[in-house]
Amino acid sequence: MTDLARYIQSTPLIDTHEHTFSEEEFLTNSPDVLQDLFHTYIATDLGTAGAPPAAIDRLIDGRDPDVASRWNAVKDAWALCQYTSYGQATSLTARLVYGMETIDLPSILTAAEINAQLRQPGGRLHLLRDLAHLDHVQIDNQVWAASPDASGPDFFLYDISWVNFCEGDLNLDDLHAETGIEVRNLDSLREAMTALFERHAPCAIAVKTQHAYSRTLTWQERTDAEVAPILARILRGAELDAAERLYLGDWGLARGVELTIAHNLPFKIHTGYMAFNATMIAPDRLRAGYLAPLVARYPQARFVLMHLAYPYTAELIALAKNFPNVYVDMCWGWALDLRNAIDAVRHMLHALPLNKLFAFGGDSLWPSQSVGFAAQARDGLTRALQAEIDEGLFGEVEAIAIAGRLMQANQRAVFDLEGKRAAIQARLATPA
Repeated sequence: MTDLARYIQSTPLIDTHEHTFSEEEFLTNSPDVLQDLFHTYIATDLGTAGAPPAAIDRLIDGRDPDVASRWNAVKDAWALCQYTSYGQATSLTARLVYGMETIDLPSILTAAEINAQLRQPGGRLHLLRDLAHLDHVQIDNQVWAASPDASGPDFFLYDISWVNFCEGDLNLDDLHAETGIEVRNLDSLREAMTALFERHAPCAIAVKTQHAYSRTLTWQERTDAEVAPILARILRGAELDAAERLYLGDWGLARGVELTIAHNLPFKIHTGYMAFNATMIAPDRLRAGYLAPLVARYPQARFVLMHLAYPYTAELIALAKNFPNVYVDMCWGWALDLRNAIDAVRHMLHALPLNKLFAFGGDSLWPSQSVGFAAQARDGLTRALQAEIDEGLFGEVEAIAIAGRLMQANQRAVFDLEGKRAAIQARLATPA
């Protein structure tokens, strides 16, 4: 093993994006082996390979005790998918968590005992901190709250979800319950948004939206005069059309960005590939370039653009090269397409300043899956940097320094990690 590979293997990765289920969910609704391995993105590759949707649904249903039937219905599709990047990540999880050299019915049945042993209090933290060797995880659980997590306050850090505001879906009853503010007009809506940040921003690591799943990434500035009549229609109980939701969503997105500036939080935005089958639609839902007007409008904001905007990675690199306030997050990118991710690292080293890139986020639900994703990312990063060394573009000492930046240093700076951990400890020390 080279010094570079040894460094990458031994250095804790900062994980900038997960959807990790809570400790309670982990303990009370624990996945069995099949759900643990396949209740992730590999299920979409199985569908693409021809596995029937009903068979995939049954495969990831941990309540079904007939493991053999669940597996046999998809094993032919797995044989076709095992070499995809999703498949590789699944195989890594199987080997590193369950000791499975191959995924077949005998090994699945043998792994059941290990699966039961993992579902203990603190097992979620053990898998992520000790087995995946992560410094911490940043979790989008698609809620506003970002309270300290008692199962690991310094380890499990949370985003404030802003997706509903970006979609023009205000959830006014929930907003009232969360803030105590009844929205009657734009001023009170602003007040409620501000209250959300005042309550949750001190312990939040970032703000996150994935509104591209429901609307364009294209953003335009919307005035109060344009949006006030739309809000008035909502308050009268009217259903908005798509254009009205877009106006309201653009307005809400801008207010969220302004609040991140005020509270010194990065703003994470999903770009690129969609997680489900048959969702490759218009480029304005995928391409990061459509965010340029928003990025230009708010130069003080820190925009973290996610998932390599796959398959439009080159455009994302160009955007980050052009705008000082844009950062590239490789979360999910290694598992989407390992070769693209390796090439992207090499391209970015020659296109971007070294402070622009975050190396890893698993983007998974169950902690076992993050073990495989993290191992895949370490391998991919090693291969990318070693290729640069082999071509004589820099030496191993330089490569190790670059790896440290991409794995930890950049994230610590942009997310103010130590300041955030101090704020969480202060919150915990304050009597309720």
